[in-house]
Amino acid sequence: MTTALNKIDDCKYEIPMDRGKGMNVRGIVYSNDELIKGIRDDESLNQVVNVAKLPGIVGASMAMPDIHLGYGFPIGGVAAFDLENGIISPGGVGYDINCGVRLIRTSLNFEQTKHQIKDIVNEIFQNVPSGVGREGKLSLSQN
Repeated sequence: MTTALNKIDDCKYEIPMDRGKGMNVRGIVYSNDELIKGIRDDESLNQVVNVAKLPGIVGASMAMPDIHLGYGFPIGGVAAFDLENGIISPGGVGYDINCGVRLIRTSLNFEQTKHQIKDIVNEIFQNVPSGVGREGKLSLSQN
């Protein structure tokens, strides 16, 4: 099945909610004209549509420029779910579950931080769970 895309701008495409029965949010694909040609060749866009159908999804079912076919969710896919009504899906993360890949944007630049890089890295290491057996701030129960 080919998923139709609407080009929003030079690097952003949309899969409207009417493109897949049961979509709760639209799909957004961040790509350019050259990359989108290859993206259309596999089933990853259909996976973006499928993720948009999951209960409690908020915002949009998104795909980054490196999107390709995954196991349920596309690799390069991004989705956020409502804490009360959403789902927890380890399959959405795939084999890289809790791999620690994060992005934080700040107004700081290199010149402001270059003498504090070691302290910043140490502080992150102390405050971001890593390794086997660490616990998160959110406790979950069977119910």
